[in-house]
Amino acid sequence: MKLDAIIFDFDGTLADVPLDFDFMKTKIAALGEVFMDERPVPDGTPALEWLDKLSARVMERDRAEGMEFLSRGRLVIAAMELDAARDGCLYEFTRPVLDDLRARGVATGVISRNISAAIRKVFPDIDEHLQVFLPRESSDRLKPDPAHLLRALDQIGVPPERALMVGDHPMDVETGKRAGTLAAGVTTGRIEAEGFAHLDPDFVATDVAALMAELRRSGLI
Repeated sequence: MKLDAIIFDFDGTLADVPLDFDFMKTKIAALGEVFMDERPVPDGTPALEWLDKLSARVMERDRAEGMEFLSRGRLVIAAMELDAARDGCLYEFTRPVLDDLRARGVATGVISRNISAAIRKVFPDIDEHLQVFLPRESSDRLKPDPAHLLRALDQIGVPPERALMVGDHPMDVETGKRAGTLAAGVTTGRIEAEGFAHLDPDFVATDVAALMAELRRSGLI
């Protein structure tokens, strides 16, 4: 079997973007203290979902205040994403890999929990190198919900069993597994190879370029 599509995460996978999610949750906690009885303590929930959860608690008491918290929190997150994008850069292999896949007849796409404005700041010509691009504002259900990936595949007309999801976080591998695609982890982000092991990924590589070499050797592309 040869792959018909490869869908990538962006931050940490195709680009080095220094986004500090722990600091992001610290800022959300500080904002939350304004609307809640006490300062919320960050847990293992990702920042976007944690903000939704906290603001829902405030809405139970006062809907207007909860919506204000949610709105301000989203602005905090977006501002941090844009700040990080200014210091971010594409990995050297990104454009060559995407162009090589296109030449081989493999459709490519990006699904991201980041906003389009931040991604385009790092990769302004992204639309010239991809067949589908679904940032946060383009999908109402984000990974690890498989709907994010399945929507991307639907737009390019590729069934999950003929696609591969690639990312630098276990969330990306989980998304692929739940959607029914092959799934690969790369260690260009904060997660080492052993951090993917519990999800039994189909591939783990040091970066996307090394992964592509492995896919060529295996005859998948």
